[in-house]
Amino acid sequence: MWVYEKKLQYPIKIKNPNPALAKIISTQYGGSDGELGASLRYLSQRYSMPYPELRAILTDIGTEELAHLEMIGAIIYQLTRNLTPEQIKEAGYDSYFVDHTTGVYPSSASGVPFTAAYIQSKGDVLTDIHEDLAAEQKARTTYDNILRFCDDPDVIDPIRFLREREIVHYQRFGEGLRIATDKLDSKNFYAFNPSFDKRKPNLNK
Repeated sequence: MWVYEKKLQYPIKIKNPNPALAKIISTQYGGSDGELGASLRYLSQRYSMPYPELRAILTDIGTEELAHLEMIGAIIYQLTRNLTPEQIKEAGYDSYFVDHTTGVYPSSASGVPFTAAYIQSKGDVLTDIHEDLAAEQKARTTYDNILRFCDDPDVIDPIRFLREREIVHYQRFGEGLRIATDKLDSKNFYAFNPSFDKRKPNLNK
């Protein structure tokens, strides 16, 4: 159950349209390292996570990623509203416009639609947390790349906020990894697990 507060996590008030920039930023809506994939990854992983502390981290961060998806959608919408045909064509936004007008659609900057193949839910504590740590760094890198192409302070400000949150999420998953490692070490799971060391018959003989 979620309680939805009807406002963006961080204010977005973009005055100048820029469809070329919107096309780049769209990758954080539906690209391989974007917010849609992040939210689905974490909210799916929590079901098989055995430790309540880690389920809480996954729920918290997965929920916040939904808020970030909403922010990215608002940025794209504000950058593409009230466009003229000339602006659309000049920015190379015409191919997107033909398919979606100016609707917000989950795809990468190169136009590849979102796919569930972008997310991982392995059901193994250490594997999933390492996946999450890597995902946060990939998202941070993508925001770094977006900022390299931004010259509008109305866009730079919320993108910087989103970048900072990726770093915070990485730190929280790092804390979760320490918790998981301690719990698994106490069971001799990771370094040495007797159940995985039993000699099995060679089926090829």
